[in-house]
Order: sequence, then structure tokens, then C-alpha cells
Amino acid sequence: MSPTETDPSSVASRQPDPASGPAVVAIGGGHGLAASLRAIRRFTDGVTAVVSVADDGGSSGRLRDLYHVPAPGDIRRCLLALANTEADVNAALAHRFTEGELNGHVAGNLLLTALTQTGHDFIGAIHQLGTMLDIVGRVLPNADGPVRLTATTDSGQVSGQVAIKEAGGIHSVAVDTPDVACPKPVLDAVAEAEVIVLGPGSLFTSVLAALAVDELREAVEAATAQTVYLCNLRPEPSETPDYDVARHIEALHAHGVSVDHVIYDPAGMEPGNLDRFSADLTPRPAALAGANGLVHDPELLARALSEIH
Repeated sequence: MSPTETDPSSVASRQPDPASGPAVVAIGGGHGLAASLRAIRRFTDGVTAVVSVADDGGSSGRLRDLYHVPAPGDIRRCLLALANTEADVNAALAHRFTEGELNGHVAGNLLLTALTQTGHDFIGAIHQLGTMLDIVGRVLPNADGPVRLTATTDSGQVSGQVAIKEAGGIHSVAVDTPDVACPKPVLDAVAEAEVIVLGPGSLFTSVLAALAVDELREAVEAATAQTVYLCNLRPEPSETPDYDVARHIEALHAHGVSVDHVIYDPAGMEPGNLDRFSADLTPRPAALAGANGLVHDPELLARALSEIH
């Protein structure tokens, strides 16, 4: 094994202590998955975050194009959501430069890329940064290399996460990176999970983007865990305008993903006709919004998630 490779067994062996709470795998991307992690860590230390690396915009897009690394931005957000370091350290790693050659880059993205180039593969770099941040649980990418997302939209085929989001009218997403694989530690974590949480976040470019890697989607479908879809607080104009909860579940089914529970806030999103899924799906309406009504409240979300066994 070369010095830049990480032995997958060493990462996979970092399993949650059963005494610390249920084994939970949370899958998604962006700000939504970080919100889930802030809630999940309140009732278990046994959390594994599986993060989409399809982002091709901003700092992440520039770094993946220049250094051919998986997109680091959403990974960095999830590491900070699970960190036990001082607030000023977290703020420094989330700092976005606004001038000069570093304009637009985020400090944590640069550090994660630097760790990848100095003695680690990408998973090893994530593990090292997680150790530095004293995180709860683990953070892993959904794929072993850079992923290019493609979509069928009202405008035809569109390639690239940013372009897909801008196009709107999305019908389905997939990856057009034929040799991409899901890392073994991810597959092991999914197989051993007691609860699998999908979302919240942009339905197509975060949640389904993460599940677009065939091996991961198949592992989730084969898992014995209770699978939960955590719905956005309200329709998202760029991807899911006029969607109710039932349309979210339809989109998951159309991509080969079934869930046992859906958690949603009826104050912000209509349930739609969930009765047609009643044989296989348990709707769980709950007050979930924070004080500003824009993001999930971690305590309310933790309460709703911890009731699922």
C-alpha cells in the first residue's frame, strides 16, 4: 500500500460504541445534512455522515478542477457540525476569503485539500481533519472520487450540479462518472445502521445526488435499518416549487429509494396524498422550524428523530 492510501479497514473499524446510542447513518449534502448532524449528535455518538461530493461550484468546484479531488465543501460543513473544538476555530475553518488569489475560497476547503496532497487519500484527509476537530462520529464521502451529476430537466439533459440547480424543472438525476464506487466503510456503516436518515436539503442536487451512486442506493435499499426521509421545511423554488410531501416521496421512489418514515413540518409544507403510501410509510408531522422559521431547530429535530427505533 502506498503512503498516500488509507487502509479501508482502519477507517471501517471505528465503529460507534453501542453504549453511546443507536448507530445512525445520515446521507445528503450541503447545509441540510449539517442540520441533521447537529440534531443527531444530541442523542447518539454513533453517527456516520455520508456526504455527496458532486458540488462543482464555488471554492469546491475550483479545487476539484485544479487538483482532481472530490468536492471538499460539504464535507467541511459536516465536520464542523460534529466538531467539539472552540467556536473561533470553527469560524476560522468556515472563513471565506474575499480578496486576492484566494478570493472565494474557504479556509477549511483549502486545509482538507492540503491534507489530501500531503500523505493522505481523501478519506484519510477527512479522518485527519476530523481528529483535529475532535468530532463526534465519522464523516465519509459517498464516492471514492470526483462525481459529475447529470439530470433530465424540462430543458433536456443538463450536466453539473450548479447548472442543474439553475436549470430547474428537474425530473431525475444520475452520475455520469462510470467508474465511481462507494467506499467500503460507507457500505459497512449502512449495513450495520439502526436508523438511516436522508436529508433535509435540495431534493435532487443534495439528497438524490448522494444516492445517485448505485452501490450506495442499493446498500440503503438492502439495509435492515429504519429509513427516514427528513423533508425540507417548505418548497424550494429552484428545485421543488409547489411540491408537497407526497411529491418528495414520489421522487424518491422514482429513483429507486423507499423509506419507512417521513418527518415534515405541516406549518410549512402540505402533506399531499400520503395515504397511498400508508402500507409502507409512516408520516410523522411535527413542529421543526427554528425561531426564524427558515431552518430546522436542532432540539426539535433531535426529538423527532430519536423517537424512531
